[in-house]
Amino acid sequence: MTESGVSPDDPLLAFDRVTKWYGHVAALTDVSFRVGREIVGLVGRNGVGKSTLMKLSAGLLRPSQGNVRVCGLAASSAGARRVVGFSPDVERLFEELTAVEFVAWMLRLHGWSMRAARDRSREALSDLGLAPNMERRVREFSKGMRQRVRLAQALAHLPRLVLLDEPMTGLDPVVRGEFADTIRALPGRGVGVLVSSHVLPELESFVDRVVLVHQGRLLAEGRVADLRERVPSRPHRIRLRSSTPRDLAARVVTWSQVRGVDVRGDTVDVDVVAEPGFYEALTELGFAWPGAIHEIVPLDDDLASVFGYLVR
Repeated sequence: MTESGVSPDDPLLAFDRVTKWYGHVAALTDVSFRVGREIVGLVGRNGVGKSTLMKLSAGLLRPSQGNVRVCGLAASSAGARRVVGFSPDVERLFEELTAVEFVAWMLRLHGWSMRAARDRSREALSDLGLAPNMERRVREFSKGMRQRVRLAQALAHLPRLVLLDEPMTGLDPVVRGEFADTIRALPGRGVGVLVSSHVLPELESFVDRVVLVHQGRLLAEGRVADLRERVPSRPHRIRLRSSTPRDLAARVVTWSQVRGVDVRGDTVDVDVVAEPGFYEALTELGFAWPGAIHEIVPLDDDLASVFGYLVR
């Protein structure tokens, strides 16, 4: 057992057949999934229930049916809230406070003493690169700096579960990369992360699994590569770059795994309907015909493509 009383094998967040109604409208219907000491990406279009799911996880809402548990406790309980760090999609910061004052104030709500809260606030902000600006008022901060303050308050009280709702919104590529590095390090400290984002390529780069929500239901969950295999009706698309693209296309189009090819410039896009044996044949062709294949690029094994296939 860990210090929090949770076995390393137990989930930090568990949804069990959760339904949430707003009047006569079901925002979520019969949703079940788990988050352990890992990073799980929450994916779905706007209005499909992602924010409701996040608020249920944070204990800000109660399910109409089913159970949401954090470290074995009801998510709405005081004990669960103490071990959750939440950075919501809505930006609500106290503009007249300095960054140190804001994060320390949030720590005080978690029961920290004034001195401990100030010290920990400085440490959390420094970890996110805000040491030179932590005494400035929040109203003077750029979008990226404000996002760092929000992340600092979510992490400052050393939570076991971190909920990040669209943390990359409005950030430039450099800051996004820094955010991703910070999030990626959390499971190594025993922290579970549930993160939602519409920036699918970047989300895919640091999550361990994804949960796909569509029209209030759990559509699929798992690693992106595994989810891609659930769409056998959609051929895999592979791009081959070659100095002799037409000759290459003429060879591969005869293979049983290939539905069709498209030659454009020095590339050949191949629709593969049954992958077993395709890459072996491609490897053999590369050995037998040196220089014919310069590059192999999967075109639709990414999270955005998989999500698009599944919700059609």
